[in-house]
Amino acid sequence: MIFKTRFAPSPTGPLHLGHAYSAMLAHDLAEAEDGQFLLRIEDIDRSRSRAHWEDQIYDDLQWLGLRWPEPVLRQSDRLVAYDKALDELWTRGLLYPCTCNRKDIAAAASAPQEGVPLHGPDGIVYPGTCRAKWQPKLADGPRPKDIPLRLDMAVAGKFLLNAAQADAVVGSFQEDGAGPNGETGAIAFTLDELTETIGDVVLSRRDMGTSYHLSVVLDDAAQGITHVIRGQDLFEATRIHVVLQVLLGLPTPRYLHHRLIRDDAGKRLAKRDDARAISKYRAEGATPVGIRALVGL
Repeated sequence: MIFKTRFAPSPTGPLHLGHAYSAMLAHDLAEAEDGQFLLRIEDIDRSRSRAHWEDQIYDDLQWLGLRWPEPVLRQSDRLVAYDKALDELWTRGLLYPCTCNRKDIAAAASAPQEGVPLHGPDGIVYPGTCRAKWQPKLADGPRPKDIPLRLDMAVAGKFLLNAAQADAVVGSFQEDGAGPNGETGAIAFTLDELTETIGDVVLSRRDMGTSYHLSVVLDDAAQGITHVIRGQDLFEATRIHVVLQVLLGLPTPRYLHHRLIRDDAGKRLAKRDDARAISKYRAEGATPVGIRALVGL
C-alpha cells in the first residue's frame, strides 16, 4: 500500500503559517516514506470560495517547494458522489430534516431542563428539536434537497455496535500524533460519547448540498489517503469521520494531529490574520527555508 497524505485547503482566503506547517509536514512525511503527497481544494462553500485564492494556493505551495500529481481534486466536481452517499444514509433511516437556525439551537440547548449548552466539534451539541418531530416514514420518500439533514447519532451508534460486535466501544482510530490533551495511540469511543459530546451533526447544508464532515470522509477514501495529517483543532471531529467511514463501508486512515501555529498572544492563526499570510512573507523577502525555520521544521 502506498503511503498517501494530503493537504486540503479552502480557497476562501490567503494561506498562513499554520497552513504552511501542515502542508510541509504532510509533504515531508510522504517523501520520507517514498509515498505520495496530494493536494485537494475544498471549495464546497461556493459563497466564499474565490478563483484568485485558489490560484494563490497553488503559487504559495509551489514556492514552498511542494509538488503534487495533477489533476488536483476539487470538491465542487464531486457533488454527485456526495449526493449518492446522502441517498444511502437517508434510505437507511440515518438522517432527518432540520429547520433549526443557530439561534433556535442555542435557545433550546440553554433551556432550564438542558442546562448550560455543551460545545462539541461541530459547535453546540444539537438538543434534538427536529429529531423529536421526525417521522421514520420520511425515509421511504425522496430525500429533501432544500433542507439541512442531520445524522441521527443514536441510530448510527446502533449500526456501529453491530459492526464492531462490542457492547460499549463503537469505533476507534490510530493517532500517530497527539490530541489537545496528549491523546495518542489507539483512541476508542463509546456510543454515549457520540450522543452526549457530539450529537446529531449536519451532513447536508442548504447552501452546499453536503458538509465538511461528509465530503472529507468521501474524498479521503476516493483518493486512497492512508495518513491524514492535520491540526489538533480537528482531533475531536475524527470521531465523526470514523462513524461515517464505518456507516459507508470506507477504510479508516491513520491520523496525525499536529500542534497549531499560534500568534504572539497564543491565539490560533486564522485566514483573517493577513499579517501571517505566506504571500506577505514572500513580498517581504522571506525564503522557503526561512518559513520552515519559522514554523519549526
